[in-house]
Amino acid sequence: MQIFEDDKKYIAGTYARFELDLVKGKGSLIQDSNGKEYIDLGTGIGVNLFGVADEEWRNAVTDQLSKIQHTSNLYYNEPCIKLAELLCKRTGMSKIFFSNSGAESNECAIKAARKYSAENNGADYYKIITLWNSFHGRTLTDLAATGQDHYHELFQPLTPGFLHANQDINEIEKLCSENKTAAIMIECIQGEGGVIPLDKKFADDLKKFLEAHKNILLVIDEVQTGNGRTGKLFSYEHFGFKPDIATTAKGIGGGLPIGVTMLSEKLKDVFKPGDNGSTFGGNPVVCAGACNILNRIDEKLLSEVTRKGEMLRNMLVNSKGIDDVAGIGLMLGIKPKNKKASDVVKACINDGVLCLTAKDRIRLLPAVNIPEDLLKRAGEVIIKACEA
Repeated sequence: MQIFEDDKKYIAGTYARFELDLVKGKGSLIQDSNGKEYIDLGTGIGVNLFGVADEEWRNAVTDQLSKIQHTSNLYYNEPCIKLAELLCKRTGMSKIFFSNSGAESNECAIKAARKYSAENNGADYYKIITLWNSFHGRTLTDLAATGQDHYHELFQPLTPGFLHANQDINEIEKLCSENKTAAIMIECIQGEGGVIPLDKKFADDLKKFLEAHKNILLVIDEVQTGNGRTGKLFSYEHFGFKPDIATTAKGIGGGLPIGVTMLSEKLKDVFKPGDNGSTFGGNPVVCAGACNILNRIDEKLLSEVTRKGEMLRNMLVNSKGIDDVAGIGLMLGIKPKNKKASDVVKACINDGVLCLTAKDRIRLLPAVNIPEDLLKRAGEVIIKACEA
């Protein structure tokens, strides 16, 4: 098709795309340019939280578009402030910085952690410890924070000051004792790393360690795991963490770009005018849509996410072609027994189901309101592809 040829001609070759031209859809059903319909278990990598062409979100966005589409942060805009208020009230955090992506939200978190630590512990307390197998974004600093060597290889020198540890509290303690540490930065479920939740004992040990070392901040990356995806508003609730800084993006935008950095009471005044900024951050159109998304993530929806996630997991774990299912809620990673994850995803596309990969696993990030019958049908397609 011409579109595939034009893509290769004009778009930088950073993406290994599937030969699908997606053009329209409704909810968890999406069509390509040939009219073939798919059950969408990828949601644009966890972005279309309530599915494609969601009417409530669309109405909130278009209503704001008819008023003013952009103001910049030289002026106030009501949707931005309303979204910040909603986030603070739902999480117990105290202040919000808005940007345009998960990568930017993590950059802001790192800046906030280092600035706070420099002001309270000393300028040489800037090291940040992250976990091996983590992924925090594609800027040079976020790549430095990412605990996967292959992301580092082509882009040296990366931003200095990052150390990586296994999920071993003794290793964390040793690194902190040997380095002047500003923060520990984690994902509660390592999405790009294979949809792997934190080990519960390690999480408990880390909480105890941080309670005893209050000068070291806890930063939690909820870019992929947040906004109801796991059956809680944010995945750190499953582990009992109280972050000093938390980030999110993807699903809260509903399909438009947004990054969110949430600051606890301890850090609420860390930034002064000029310390950080974003031309598009807090855009009124994006924030109006995000307010609609956040207002609809209630306890009823969260319990449905949990129930549907358990239903799908129970289907999958009983398949002879599946070795393991990891994850929480509607964020699942499936390890096939005898096939490559990429081959399973291709087979699913042929049979009308869109999935993702994460290392050696098939990654599922369906809409949080996906109808149960569609989820079951998609599960059957995945089982067939793994067993074939």
